[in-house]
Amino acid sequence: MSGIDGCLVKYSSAPRATPKNDTKDTSAIIVLDHGDPTMYESYWSKIGNKCDITFNGDNSLSYFANGKSLCWFLESKLEEQIKRLHNVVGSAIVDDHYIVVGTVSSQLMQAALYALSPTYQLEPISVVSATPFYSAYPEVMDFVRSGLHKWAGDARTFKKNGSYIEFITSPNNPDGVIREPVVNGDQGKLIYDLAYYWPQYIVITSPANHDVMLFTISKCTGHAGSRIGWALVKDKEVARKMTKFMEISTIGVSKEAQLRAAKILEVICNSCLDPKMENFFEYSQSLMINRWNRLRQVVMANDLFVLQKYPLQYCLFRKDFYESHPAFAWLIYKGGEEEDCEKLLKEHKIHTRSGSRFGSDSRNVRISMLSRDEDFNIFLKRLMAIQRPTNGN
Repeated sequence: MSGIDGCLVKYSSAPRATPKNDTKDTSAIIVLDHGDPTMYESYWSKIGNKCDITFNGDNSLSYFANGKSLCWFLESKLEEQIKRLHNVVGSAIVDDHYIVVGTVSSQLMQAALYALSPTYQLEPISVVSATPFYSAYPEVMDFVRSGLHKWAGDARTFKKNGSYIEFITSPNNPDGVIREPVVNGDQGKLIYDLAYYWPQYIVITSPANHDVMLFTISKCTGHAGSRIGWALVKDKEVARKMTKFMEISTIGVSKEAQLRAAKILEVICNSCLDPKMENFFEYSQSLMINRWNRLRQVVMANDLFVLQKYPLQYCLFRKDFYESHPAFAWLIYKGGEEEDCEKLLKEHKIHTRSGSRFGSDSRNVRISMLSRDEDFNIFLKRLMAIQRPTNGN
C-alpha cells in the first residue's frame, strides 16, 4: 500500500519452535518471572489478515473520541466490542456500568485509588489485599507515595477502624484462587482486579457484578504490547474521577491502540460465534490444560514441590465441568520456612518471582505459564532434573 493510501498495520509473527522442533540454546536462563503472554503467538499467527486495520494520515488528530461516553477519549468501536465480549463470554455485567479506558489495568488501578480516596482527611486511606497479594500493589504505592492513600499490607491482619480500600484479585495473582472480600468493615471500598477472569484460565461460574472492576487486553488476548485496559464502574462520579485522572496523567489513551484492541476483540467474539473459525478461548484453554497436566506430572515425579489444586466446577461459557488452569503456577518447595525456592530454581537457570514479593514466604514462587513452547519445554526439563540439596553442599 502506498503512503498516500494510508498506513496498513498488520499483526503477524514469525514461526516459533514447537515441542517437536525445539532448537533453543538450553544454556540460556529461562525467564518466567513475569506474565509475558507470548504463548498466544501460535493462535494469532494463524489468523492472517483478519486483524488488519488501516490508518490514514488524517485519522486520530483530535484529542477527543467520536463517541458520547463519559470517558471522553474512549473510542466508540472499542466500547462496543468490550460490551460485546463480556456478553459473549458472560464474564461481567456491563449494562449498568460506565466504561473507562486506560493504559492497561496498572494505570486504571491508580485511577481507581484516586477516585475512591477521600480528598480531605488527616491521613492517607489504608489500602490492603489478602496475602498472597499481587506484587505490584505495594510496589506501585510505595513508588508513587501519594498523600491520598498508603499501602497497609495483608487484609487478613488489618484491624484499623475507619475507611479503607481493599483490592480483590480474582482469580488471584499469584495462586489462581477465586477471592472474596476479607476485611469485615462497613467503611470499605472495593476494587476487583479481574485481569484473569477469562475462560482459558478460570471457570466462569457467574458474570462479575461489582462497583469497580478492572480488566486488561494483555491477559485476555495476549496483546500485552498494545497496553489497553478498561474499568467497569457503577458510580458515575467515581467513573468521572477516574477519567479525570487519565486526563491529567496522559490526556487520554492512544486512539491507534484502542482501535487495534477493538479489532482484536471483534475477531475473538467472532471466533466464539462463527463455527467456521477456531474458537479463541477453546484453543487457549486447550493449551493451558496441556501445560498444567505436564507440569503436574513433573511435580509429582520430582516430589520436591507442591502445586495449588482447584475444584471441578460448571463453566457457563463452555457449558461443561472444568477446573481452573491459571496463568501462573504457585509452586511451593517442601522444605522448611527458611528454604529459598527462587534461589534454588535460579541455580538451575529458571528465573521466577519469590513468594516474599507477594507477602508470602520464600518457599513459594510464582511461575508464568504463558511463555513460548520452547521456553516452557526447557523449564519442565530443568524442573524435573532438580534434586534436593544435601547439607554441606
